[in-house]
Amino acid sequence: MREANKSGFFWLGACLLLGLATLGYLLGDAAIRFKGMERTVTVKGLSERELPADIVIWPLQYTVASNDLGELYQALDGNTAKIRRYLEAAGIDAGEITSSPPAITDRSAQQYGNAQQVEFRYAATQAVTVYSQHIETVRKLMQGLSELGRQGIVFTGGNYDTQTEYLFTRLNEVKPDMIEEATREARSVAEKFAADSKSRLGKIRSATQGQFSISDRDKNNPHIKKVRVVSTVVYYLSD
Repeated sequence: MREANKSGFFWLGACLLLGLATLGYLLGDAAIRFKGMERTVTVKGLSERELPADIVIWPLQYTVASNDLGELYQALDGNTAKIRRYLEAAGIDAGEITSSPPAITDRSAQQYGNAQQVEFRYAATQAVTVYSQHIETVRKLMQGLSELGRQGIVFTGGNYDTQTEYLFTRLNEVKPDMIEEATREARSVAEKFAADSKSRLGKIRSATQGQFSISDRDKNNPHIKKVRVVSTVVYYLSD
């Protein structure tokens, strides 16, 4: 009876040892394979394009001075009408032209002490703004402002309020192709890295789409925009 019990315990112990050995081998093999899967390479792909702006905002700011307030307003209305006629005659739609309220200064109220008397008591500034999709038409008009100058309109410039802006609003149209291009470039870089390291490129572990940026191509061509995106992709590597 005792011999039978000893024999049973022996075989039970042998089975347990064999099971533990098998389990250890399987766990070790799985750990090695898991560690192999953790070999990765991180690459970046760039997509960059130069595209024309599709909206232009062009403020035309001018000044008027007079000693008579009624004459001042009459001159403002006359100048605004001249500018509108000039723009519409060149092909700008009336709905693309807006006028801001005039800013009027009473210079006599700003005199202190024995300051010299100014020539004109009132000075006014007003802006006519073009918001248009006709980029090239507007750019040509910018070169011909001397025609309005000959009609007695004095334009002001050089400050923030009178800067021309060019906008690019078609980002959603180019996004898919640019993201695809950036991802394709990232994969090309990853494949080159894998080949150089004697590895095989695996699946994507993670990917991050960078933020799109829109900037002027250069200071002399603000109507041409540089659209840019950088995507970051992490790939698995295997032997």
